[in-house]
Amino acid sequence: MSYRFEAGRIYRMPTHFGPAPGPRQLPDDVAPDPKRNPRRLSVAASFLTDAARLERHLPEGFALAGEPVVTVEFHYLTGIDWLAGRGYTMIDVSWPATFTGQNDKASGRFLAVIWENLADPIITGRGEIGHPKLYAEIAEPRLWDGAQICAASWMGFRFLDLLVSELRDAPPSPAKPGSDGTLMLKYVPRTGAWGEAELHQVTLTPADDPDRTVERHQAGVGAVRFHRAAWSDLPTLHHVVNALAELPIIEPRGGSLTQSRGGKSYRDQRVLV
Repeated sequence: MSYRFEAGRIYRMPTHFGPAPGPRQLPDDVAPDPKRNPRRLSVAASFLTDAARLERHLPEGFALAGEPVVTVEFHYLTGIDWLAGRGYTMIDVSWPATFTGQNDKASGRFLAVIWENLADPIITGRGEIGHPKLYAEIAEPRLWDGAQICAASWMGFRFLDLLVSELRDAPPSPAKPGSDGTLMLKYVPRTGAWGEAELHQVTLTPADDPDRTVERHQAGVGAVRFHRAAWSDLPTLHHVVNALAELPIIEPRGGSLTQSRGGKSYRDQRVLV
């Protein structure tokens, strides 16, 4: 007898072996502790760029909100419940935007791309909640001469450097007023009809995160650089990296280092129309 899909359960390919465990579907005997896990070290730097150049990378229905400030964040996560205590690293690239749809309107940070160094969160995040995730090799953070140094590469080609220096203890940055959360575009191509979409929708991660506790926050001077790549350097990534490398850095807007515990499990994702 062939199998049937169970209602209310999450499946991923291959579906033939039953519902798939992951960050939004843990085994029944695993009790996550979102106020304690994961542990997170976040290193970020921002810069002011040209608004017209930045707007070229916003989907239809989106517009810049406020200054065209791009933020690049490295997040080093450990003690992740759904990975049985293991960890991975992610890089976020975002800027402020608003979305206006037929029924919904929201503002917050537009998450343009995420790089991660583990397949499991890439596969689950892309398929289940629409995070624009790609793979990269991400070095461990390096503290040298008072500066936090971060880097990312793909098969030996380093495409991103980030450095935050002159770090000093500071109060955590206040939440931006009027932010509804993180906005993303989920897109799935239609098989056999290239150029057409099977799925094309805007997703929102609400801003509220009561489980996250900031244990330490430092502010400093931030510097970020994307390195231009030839097609042979990054065959499937050069168009992303070069688009970011071509954004002019008009003015650095500082950097930060944050240590925290707990946080959002991304189970409360919304689709905007």
